[in-house]
Amino acid sequence: MPASGSPPPDSVPRPTSRDVARAAGVSQAAVSLVLSGKWRGRVGAATAERVREAADGLGYRPNLAARNLRLGRTRTALLVVPALTSEFFAGVYTGAQRVAAAHGTGLVLYPSPEGIGPARDPFDSARAALDGVLASSMAAQALAAIRGDTLPLVMLDAEPLPGARTATVNLALADGMRQVAAHLRALGHRRFAHLAADVDSWTFTSRATALAGALPGAGLATVRAPLSIAGAREAALRLLDGPGRPTAVVCDDDLMAAGVLKAARGLGLRVPDDLSVTGMDDLTLARALDPELTTVRLPAEEFGARGMTALLALLDGTEPRTDPLPVELVVRGSTGPAPA
Repeated sequence: MPASGSPPPDSVPRPTSRDVARAAGVSQAAVSLVLSGKWRGRVGAATAERVREAADGLGYRPNLAARNLRLGRTRTALLVVPALTSEFFAGVYTGAQRVAAAHGTGLVLYPSPEGIGPARDPFDSARAALDGVLASSMAAQALAAIRGDTLPLVMLDAEPLPGARTATVNLALADGMRQVAAHLRALGHRRFAHLAADVDSWTFTSRATALAGALPGAGLATVRAPLSIAGAREAALRLLDGPGRPTAVVCDDDLMAAGVLKAARGLGLRVPDDLSVTGMDDLTLARALDPELTTVRLPAEEFGARGMTALLALLDGTEPRTDPLPVELVVRGSTGPAPA
């Protein structure tokens, strides 16, 4: 309980920038420059230090709401993903959120109800509530209702976009497919199948193009299947049950590779003695399978962090870094020499 005659704690006025200026013996403009980090070249180092000491001594905290109103910023960004249950997108969110938090920005996660289809506006007016949009594995046109061609946009794992307020950050997926092809060729494989995700998106089209380009002249059959264990298993049963079957199956995703392993086991095929199987992502599942899965490791957290960094750069009017992130082939027990 406060002492008699003392105002209750809630009524004690918070120190203002004017109080800091008076304590440091400088103008309020100088205080604003120092506390916003824009003092270099305009305020001396000794003066800046004096302002910081005065602010700390008074317990001063800037009014972020007023500052954001002046700057026209909400300090909130939106991350749009096709699904919430994917381990990969969870990693993307973790990396993006880490960077956002370090820069005083909130990140709202929005799994689109339509998957990769047109995403609905999650708020009454997203354009009034957000500074920018970060989207993973979506098409730019699917975000029209959210950004209205006005909000800064960074696309992850998507076709590169033109425009000053847009940027695209990708993984080196084509190189990942080339690594897979080189690995299987070195093991003596000559008959291949590509179990391709039955999803109409840039990322899966680019994977198919890269794999076909890495296996010129090879026997490559492409079979499309749902992006699920059960869907991949059904497609693989048809692919593998017959003469002239492939000796290696390259899958667009670790879940699909798990479906192929189930199909192979059901048909009495041994992996990797009779059949080699590869995936992509390096999910936790890849190490739980028997045999463990050879796959392409995608750095999901670093990917999300790079995307958020690019969005912050767009908001600051600087050029974002957009070079592809490298990926890595992880060789495990699901691949081996081609059968005789």
